[in-house]
Amino acid sequence: MGVKVIPRAARVYIGCALLGAGACALPALRPGAATPWGTVALLAALYALCELPARCRLLGRGPGGSVPMGTGSFFPVLLAAALLLPPAAAALTALPGTLLAPVEEQPAGPRRAWRAAATALAVWAAAQTARALSCGNALGHGPDAPDFPYALLPALAAALAFCLVLTALDGGIRAAADGLPLRTAWRGLLGRALAPHALHGLAGLMTAVLWRSSYGPVAALFVVLPMYISCWVFAQYHRERAAHQATIRALVQAVDIKDRYTRGHSERVGHASVLIARELGMAEDRLDVVRFAGILHDVGKLGVPTRVLRKDGPLTPEERRIIELHPEYGHEMVRGIGFLGEARAAILHHHERMDGSGYPYGLRGEEIPEFARVVAVADSFDAMTSTRSYSRARPVPTAVAELERCAGSQFDPRMVAALVRALERHGWQPAVTADEAAGPGGNVPPPREPGAPAPARPKERA
Repeated sequence: MGVKVIPRAARVYIGCALLGAGACALPALRPGAATPWGTVALLAALYALCELPARCRLLGRGPGGSVPMGTGSFFPVLLAAALLLPPAAAALTALPGTLLAPVEEQPAGPRRAWRAAATALAVWAAAQTARALSCGNALGHGPDAPDFPYALLPALAAALAFCLVLTALDGGIRAAADGLPLRTAWRGLLGRALAPHALHGLAGLMTAVLWRSSYGPVAALFVVLPMYISCWVFAQYHRERAAHQATIRALVQAVDIKDRYTRGHSERVGHASVLIARELGMAEDRLDVVRFAGILHDVGKLGVPTRVLRKDGPLTPEERRIIELHPEYGHEMVRGIGFLGEARAAILHHHERMDGSGYPYGLRGEEIPEFARVVAVADSFDAMTSTRSYSRARPVPTAVAELERCAGSQFDPRMVAALVRALERHGWQPAVTADEAAGPGGNVPPPREPGAPAPARPKERA
């Protein structure tokens, strides 16, 4: 993989951040500054130890990927430093961890420099805020008890200042590195960051209180260690989830490349499936699975010859039999993907009919898995409301009327009714899903795949 070039504007921005961080930390290095170097060293070492093994990116990465957004991840130690130390000394505690932590993309030097500068500036701002609110007195010292609940005020204010500075800097580097407008670069950053930073602020407060208690710095580990383990577990969950999403994206892209007639169809079927599932009151942990079922319902088309998928004109009986094998192909492809759960059965049975005339096994009624009945409705609805090169989109009310007409024979009436309620609540945006939409007066080829809800309806290839 080649080294990505950091644009000149981003390099200038990083340089300005470095100058600002240096100016903030410089007072701690001046002779006679009375910097508590023992506390600085301990907190800096603790932060570095937390960052080195596994950086849990609660704030994520920039969408462009040019420069990492998350300039650090385990913030309770840094926020404790902001509450315990003078601002200049607090800024120094961020440097070892940010400079030593791994960088996934090259060039590593500018990225480490940016991470160190941004984090130091954020810690300095948090420490200034805590000092302005007399946090040192509220924390207590030795046998003196901390002043609760007043101590919460400087701690949360410091966390807010940390969050504001860090997100402002992250938005700026996104704008400089990716050429985004500032409003676009900052959109959503603060909202996603507030809750994690508030939680880290409270953990930082507890760390600082124990640090200054009669038990000393060792007692602070009783806060830091459980918080770190929780952070690591949370990060592992999100990494696993990201891997799941990447697997599904790759499969869907492969289908879209092979069959241009269904481009975008899978994502919309996943969305419609979730709308139906929500109306049915399905548990939140099943919504992701039903979305996966909708997105991957046609993955078996990877096993269907391209000449059949892209054939112009009617399909022969043999070609129709080949098309009808795609649910079984799909089921075989995803059978070993454990996180799909119930979605695997939906992929296999989404062309079954309530009256038993569907395929591949001719199941009827409640024999058809629930997710398959959801996806069947979502699939047919999107096919009817999307313009393809071989069929024009039907208006949503017309498509709904067709689904209701076929409820009980082809579709589960509960699923149809749930979709109707969801459409009344949320609406629907039809889309063109082929490379070449049929123009006015254009020729529309005959139906491509068995399983239409009515003979008059040109069924999609999906």
